[in-house]
Amino acid sequence: MKKMLLAGISAAFVATSFSAATAQTELSRNQIINSLQGAQQKVDVSADELQKAAFDNIARYPGANSPQNLPLADKLASLRQFNIEITFDFDSARIRPESYEAVGLIADALHTPYLQGQTFYIVGHTDAKGAREYNLELSIRRAKAIREALVTTFQVTGETLFAVGLGEEQLRDPANPDAAVNRRVQLINVGYR
Repeated sequence: MKKMLLAGISAAFVATSFSAATAQTELSRNQIINSLQGAQQKVDVSADELQKAAFDNIARYPGANSPQNLPLADKLASLRQFNIEITFDFDSARIRPESYEAVGLIADALHTPYLQGQTFYIVGHTDAKGAREYNLELSIRRAKAIREALVTTFQVTGETLFAVGLGEEQLRDPANPDAAVNRRVQLINVGYR
């Protein structure tokens, strides 16, 4: 009798844990959708212009840390966006296995009717450890890896996704340039094209 009661409690705990995990996954997916959808201003900034701005910023302000944000930062800040932490192997563009769930949630969101037909920039960011030029190149490779995973593994339409790397040129926490919060992937909705 005691064993049956314990088995029943264990089964109920597993069912509750599964429901909570499923609800959390749905919440995260919906959070991505809610952050990216909606009316916004028309900002005409191409992915190539954004990428060039990052390289130009390094050339204009050489040294360890840029004293200036990107000139396009204000335009980007006005757009619907979502920041998410995606982990990669050290010094690599290989997505860590534990981050594929997050990439899958992004794909689920992009497959919904709320976001279909819209264009997104996948923007890679790093912290300020290391050379700025190197961080910029690494962030480009990582943004391209996310795009590749979304297109090949999760079947998101490639024509609506553009990979851009900004390295450390647009830190989330400029007061703490080496902080982990600066290492992120940003999805920016640039609207219908």
